[in-house]
Amino acid sequence: MRIASLLPSATEIAHFVGAGDALVGVTHECDYPPGVENLPRLTGTSIDQHSMTSAEIDAAVGERLTDAGSIYSLNAKLLEELEPDLVLTQGLCDVCAVSSNVVEQATAALPKTPRVLSMNPTTLNEVLDVTVEVGDAVGRGGEARARVAVLRERLARVEEAVAGLPRPRVGCVEWLDPPFSAGHWVPEMVRLAGGEELFARAGEPSERLSWGEVFGVAPEVLVLMPCGFDAARAAGEARVLPGIPGWEDLPAVENGRVWAVDANSYFSRPAPRLVEGVEILARILHPGALPDAPAPEDAACLAVPARRRA
Repeated sequence: MRIASLLPSATEIAHFVGAGDALVGVTHECDYPPGVENLPRLTGTSIDQHSMTSAEIDAAVGERLTDAGSIYSLNAKLLEELEPDLVLTQGLCDVCAVSSNVVEQATAALPKTPRVLSMNPTTLNEVLDVTVEVGDAVGRGGEARARVAVLRERLARVEEAVAGLPRPRVGCVEWLDPPFSAGHWVPEMVRLAGGEELFARAGEPSERLSWGEVFGVAPEVLVLMPCGFDAARAAGEARVLPGIPGWEDLPAVENGRVWAVDANSYFSRPAPRLVEGVEILARILHPGALPDAPAPEDAACLAVPARRRA
């Protein structure tokens, strides 16, 4: 089988179920597991997110979506040359990957029409179900089910470890300028990790917020998870937040519980590493509750120091 992945999470899932060797093409954003960057890259974008601020990226995305309908391009000629049997894509978010319309047009024009599997999970449970679905599609259903069962066991261990502990009020923000709530699977992750998510509901899309709305619900813990950013970059973007009126009065700020996390690896992508994201959140919300859980290096850091009391 020859697999073309048009989504970083799909690339991760293909490897997770044991079909990494079947990948013949990936996206320009695929970076896990190490080595996938050496495969032919089927997509591109005119937005250089690495050199832009959150506000600049938001403006560029809005302009690009208005003018062209998509911020990504698909190399249809390369797709034809790679002759995939299976194309993994999504239809959930035009900001996250090549739009489904572009994929449909490109695959319909191929001499040999591949199977197109669109992955559109909106909850953590659906992410795990989609992982099994991909496993079935690539002939690795048994392996996928066994590995997903292990992930579910890890989630159960987290839930058991935090059961009965006080549930802090948590605000997760998936963009900083302007602020957006972290929807879809993130509220479920917060619940499993022993917190109460304030800005979004499980399975529902992220929504634009104002910082006034953030301050109004007074989160005890604030988790900054800008989509596509690692923890260091999220913390760097957070340096401007103390200048916002009302910032210092947030309980999360007063208590030194403003965290930046590696959203690119553990929160933004609907892939198996979301389970590690739950473990990361549990360590943030309940330090010491999961002493034996794996701790990915540089997965989280304090973004803003506690306010100094007079």
